[in-house]
Amino acid sequence: MKTILDISLILTSIALIFTIVLQSKGAGLGGLTGSDSGGIFTARRGIERTLFRLTIIFSVVFFGLAIASIVLTAR
Repeated sequence: MKTILDISLILTSIALIFTIVLQSKGAGLGGLTGSDSGGIFTARRGIERTLFRLTIIFSVVFFGLAIASIVLTAR
């Protein structure tokens, strides 16, 4: 059980890092190439909204798995 929990924690952390890097400071996917959107606030649409929601989901799953791992180790 501990091994499955550790592997899923690693995979979730990789997915969380990937979604955070793709967001690139709210500049959209164009921010990966260094371009600037020029605005302070932009509405999230399409893929940006999906990435934002995936980041929230992966972070909740990551913290849940981390807490479960700590509880399982403490026994």
